[in-house]
Amino acid sequence: MNWLTKIKVLGDKIKKNIAKKFPTKEEIANSDWTSCCSGPLLKKDLADNLFCCPKCDKHHRISCRQRFDIFFGKDAYEIIETPQPSDDPLNWSDTKSYKNRLKEARKKTNQNCAVMIAKGNINGIEITAGAINFDFIGGSCGAAESEAIIYGVQHAIDNKNPYVFFPCGGGQRLFESAIALAGMTRTTLAINELKKNKLPYLVCFVDPCAGGISASFASLGDIHFAEPGSLIAFAGKRVIQATVKEELSPDFQTSEFVKKHGFVDKIVHRKDLRKEISNLLSILLKRQSGVNSENLNETSENIEPFTKAAS
Repeated sequence: MNWLTKIKVLGDKIKKNIAKKFPTKEEIANSDWTSCCSGPLLKKDLADNLFCCPKCDKHHRISCRQRFDIFFGKDAYEIIETPQPSDDPLNWSDTKSYKNRLKEARKKTNQNCAVMIAKGNINGIEITAGAINFDFIGGSCGAAESEAIIYGVQHAIDNKNPYVFFPCGGGQRLFESAIALAGMTRTTLAINELKKNKLPYLVCFVDPCAGGISASFASLGDIHFAEPGSLIAFAGKRVIQATVKEELSPDFQTSEFVKKHGFVDKIVHRKDLRKEISNLLSILLKRQSGVNSENLNETSENIEPFTKAAS
């Protein structure tokens, strides 16, 4: 064995020892721990606190089913099956094929596409709701996601339900090119149909929401809520900063910043969102829905600016 071979063998041993020392992404994902401001945090403790950090109150990203569990109540809703277009209309391939990316995303999230639609009842009000899972290829929207959003609109119209949506994601999906971009127009037209039928459309931005999502259906709500600290943007901060040649504030594109500039109506903590939306829908639909008159009067004062905007 010459000296070059010895160095190679030694290098292989070092690599193996490093690999043993540091856990893989899969091992981390399957463990009982995650991390936040103060370091390691039990996933169970995070889940018990609605996936908000007990110390810094950061709202962690959650799946569509977890979102519906919080909004409607555990197992108090029904998932609506949505149309599933062709998986890879452009036969896209770069470092790996698009079909393989979809296969991995479906295995990871247990969803057919990034968007999930559900129906449920809150305080006597039937609601059609939609959400996007960021873990499914960054929450990006392709043909399947657009179809799901439109199908949710049609379900709301057919059942005369208000439509509540929780958008997040990086925008339209690169792997579907112009087909994905066409989804911006199609979902916008669908929301217009919802409004023609005089049905409330409420949007709650969750972290992060950007690109073609924030530039289409997500920005067309009658009322816009947002979770604290959510990123809400179109282009990235660095792109804008390089364009305007100015230093931007540290809170630029956060939900607090966009509320200050009129893009969001109210920032609502995850634990309060169900109550806020229920009370608002009770007023918009002119129903009591389990809200007593004293609370309704108090809520009416708080939400009066919203109802004016919605009308």
